[in-house]
Amino acid sequence: MLRRLAVASVILTAACAGSQKTGDAPAAEGQKQMTKEERLRITNQPPFDLASCFPREQTLPSPANEGVLVGALLSVRPNVLECLVDPANRGPAASTKVTVKTTVNAQGGTHAISGENLTPAGTQCIQQVLDTHVKPAPLAADAKPVEATYAYDHATANNPTVTMGINEGSDFSGAVRLAEKSWCECFNGFKATTPPVLASDIHIMKGQPNPTEVVFKPSGSTEGDQLASCLQAKVAAMPAKTSAELKFPFRFVFFNSQAPVETAASLPPELRFFQLELARTQAAAASAISFGARTNAAETYDAVVQKYAKTKDYKLFDELSSKCNALVESATAWVTALKTQETVDQTTLTLVQELKTKEESWAPVETASQEALANTQKDLTAAQQRLTADQGACPKKSYNNTAPKKK
Repeated sequence: MLRRLAVASVILTAACAGSQKTGDAPAAEGQKQMTKEERLRITNQPPFDLASCFPREQTLPSPANEGVLVGALLSVRPNVLECLVDPANRGPAASTKVTVKTTVNAQGGTHAISGENLTPAGTQCIQQVLDTHVKPAPLAADAKPVEATYAYDHATANNPTVTMGINEGSDFSGAVRLAEKSWCECFNGFKATTPPVLASDIHIMKGQPNPTEVVFKPSGSTEGDQLASCLQAKVAAMPAKTSAELKFPFRFVFFNSQAPVETAASLPPELRFFQLELARTQAAAASAISFGARTNAAETYDAVVQKYAKTKDYKLFDELSSKCNALVESATAWVTALKTQETVDQTTLTLVQELKTKEESWAPVETASQEALANTQKDLTAAQQRLTADQGACPKKSYNNTAPKKK
């Protein structure tokens, strides 16, 4: 199961290849000479994931194992990729690869970061994310260290990206996008949902230190208009230095990796797809962590079974029963997490099939989505079988010498 956790990014890559559906800058900027049209076009308005403001706080199962660590590293993917939106954190290449090796021992967890096209500032940003949000408990003094490795890929064609130096309007837009992660108070009403897309018009006069005018169009909801009001004040206070008068639209697009699947319904279809992909990443992370927790529970139960097998001490019955019940609970949580992941996958596939009826270029995404759903269903079937076996393994009081089953 752990080997298939990269499927979400595969789907995302398939969807993004050859198109710019979320407002990113052109894929080849910085790699080739731009046309006059590209130099004049206002870019740098990629979406912002509210997970950067409200990361999920989680206590990882202890002791840490590979499943727990891979799930934890996957869960912070939005925060790691947010580091790479900033051009100061990336080199000049169009793609950046970050590899994290997490090691847990008796002193706790440490994260070793390496990568391609990663600047020292980028490494520092990612290190802060990991140190803050991936904190496995120390292992026992005599325990063997545990390691897990996970890779994050960021491509300017596929992921939110800011590229400076295109033109003055794009540079201002880029500064706004980079500032959004410091405007978290504006998003307090959307911790469990996805904000609407907000459209605004920005007017900057030559010689003025700030925008002359920032006007948002009605969002269609009270909460959306309140968000627009907060953002209007933030944008109006941004430094603005231009050599000529500028008027251009700014489209605020937001995602929320932590929001339930149903909240994606309010977004336009193509944006809904990307929101579902972010939700799938979090569902996959939860599945991996649950898998790791079930592994721990199985090992704990087996240790008691082995002790009983050696001693035949029926005083161990209560401990056997409690550890087996804990095993069943962990297996149930694993099944529940995979069912959530299956729901996201099925919802994504249905949406992609609808999009394909309008645009044939979605066909590769449909194939990748079908594969993702099939893999999740395979994992779910295995987990359900494991749960049934776990339930059957729990000892029942009897007066014979039947030994409990190992896991």
